[in-house]
Amino acid sequence: MTVVLDGSPAAEGIAAGKIFRLQWGMPIVPHVTIAESQVEAEVERFHAARSWAKARLLELKRSTEVRLGAVEARIFEPQILMLDDIEVVDGTLRYIGENRLSAERAFEWRMLELQALWSRTSHPMVLDRLNDLQDLVVRVLHRLLGHHDPTDLATLEEGVIIVAPDMTPSLMMHLDPRTVLGIATDHGTRTAHWAILARSLELPAVVGLGDVTSRAKEGQEAILDGRIGRIVLDPSPEERESFSSRQRRIDLWEEDIAHIAALESVTADGQYVELRANLDLPEEAEEAQRHGAVGVGLFRTEFLVVGRNTMPGEEEQYQAYRSVAEAFPSGAVFVRTFDLGGDKFPMFLHMPKEENPFLGWRAIRVCLDQPDLFRTQLRALLRATAHGDMRLMLPLVNDVDEVRRVRALLGEECERLSEQGIPFNPGYKLGVMIETPAAALDAAELARYCDFFSIGTNDLIQYTLAVDRTNTRLSKLYNPFHPAVVRQIHQVARVGRAAGIEVSVCGEMASHPLGAFLLFGLDITVLSMGWPSLPEIKKMVRDIRIEDARRAARKALAADTSRDVTARLMEGIGSSVDMKAFSGRWSLSVPQ
Repeated sequence: MTVVLDGSPAAEGIAAGKIFRLQWGMPIVPHVTIAESQVEAEVERFHAARSWAKARLLELKRSTEVRLGAVEARIFEPQILMLDDIEVVDGTLRYIGENRLSAERAFEWRMLELQALWSRTSHPMVLDRLNDLQDLVVRVLHRLLGHHDPTDLATLEEGVIIVAPDMTPSLMMHLDPRTVLGIATDHGTRTAHWAILARSLELPAVVGLGDVTSRAKEGQEAILDGRIGRIVLDPSPEERESFSSRQRRIDLWEEDIAHIAALESVTADGQYVELRANLDLPEEAEEAQRHGAVGVGLFRTEFLVVGRNTMPGEEEQYQAYRSVAEAFPSGAVFVRTFDLGGDKFPMFLHMPKEENPFLGWRAIRVCLDQPDLFRTQLRALLRATAHGDMRLMLPLVNDVDEVRRVRALLGEECERLSEQGIPFNPGYKLGVMIETPAAALDAAELARYCDFFSIGTNDLIQYTLAVDRTNTRLSKLYNPFHPAVVRQIHQVARVGRAAGIEVSVCGEMASHPLGAFLLFGLDITVLSMGWPSLPEIKKMVRDIRIEDARRAARKALAADTSRDVTARLMEGIGSSVDMKAFSGRWSLSVPQ
């Protein structure tokens, strides 16, 4: 019987193969007490295991840097630092010396204490840190117990989809992409360090599936789609054909990427559409160019702070921003300032306990409250404007006062750079992301202080509908074609045109053909998306007429239900695009 499980997309791509249940986790540690005369030996044994683990992690860091680059290699730094953390080391030594516990039992007890302490909050960033901690604990305990290294996956058969409660960075770097086709986990987040590595390794991954480890059986056939966040167990012939059709299309695009990238992004009736890429890391700029991006509509900067114990310096940031600006010498690069909070908190920031972190201290609120962190980023960004059309974009802005305060900070930093003789572009552009109903409704006022708007549909949809987009139980309620969402986007587009400023969309809606068709109909002709989606959207652009999109959008604006909105858009797009291949997690994309 076919079972379909929906989670959260973590790494793009489609995989079909047999399930391999990864039996990885905490070993059973016997309760062993020691004599006072054995304390020194147990302490030495603990330090030897720490040294071994550190050497292994440093080697992993070096090999990752060779294989993927310096940014990805830095993912192992938190674990290396934990091995020398005074809370970890002194707590373990205290249990050995005072409680007369064996090294492995003492280390396990101390780690359980720290896990309990950190687990008091449900922030995904803390969960990511716990994931790093567990990776470290398993490694050290297996060493102390004299067990086989659990990261040794050399016996894996070819063509498997790994199913596990969660993964770790160490496990990821031991996977061979020629053997492992995809990954599905019960837990985890897109920001987890192992998920970042999965994207770099181009391994499809889905997280947050809840109970995939209890539902999937060893050797069971499965199809995994890392773009929409779904795994299908024992797929039916129809489902196999649907996924195969989409995979064939992707393969054709991959074979002809250079040709598609060179094609002009113009509709059948002559409307130019600018397609930009969303980037998580500077190294993705090359792939974005190869897939046809003419610029960057969203450069996320959180990679500079995730997993860090200290704030990133100005020079480090400047070099990262400059590299992307220089990668697109004739295109605009929109850099989002730190979008911290919610699910992204670096270790060096004091994290308040909040009942609703996504409605709490996050994004621009954090930056304005942390001037040392924010000023450093603003200076680095201003310096990078000397190397290309780099624009500054503020996340989760709700009112004009926030923009005024940022402009004041920028003015002060511009003066300092001028005094120091450091080059920058004084004509830089500053804009905001429209991500809340408050920003959408106040767009006319915000336009007076902004050079552009970028609509972040992911947050705008979840805040408008009061639906957590990471909650798989509510996935059917997360509907981008809800009339309230459509009308807000229309309102922002009208305000932007009236003010003479650019309005673009950088959320997931831009990468879905039906969503893009609606946006074109609302006269938003600048879209930004993950670079793997660029070829299919460009092909769709060339197959449709802008007048058909405008006509369909007018009908959609008059519709009173999500289903009617979708139906009007489907009528307008006609047979130009096969929507069945893209219905994904948006259940109303194709009316039943």
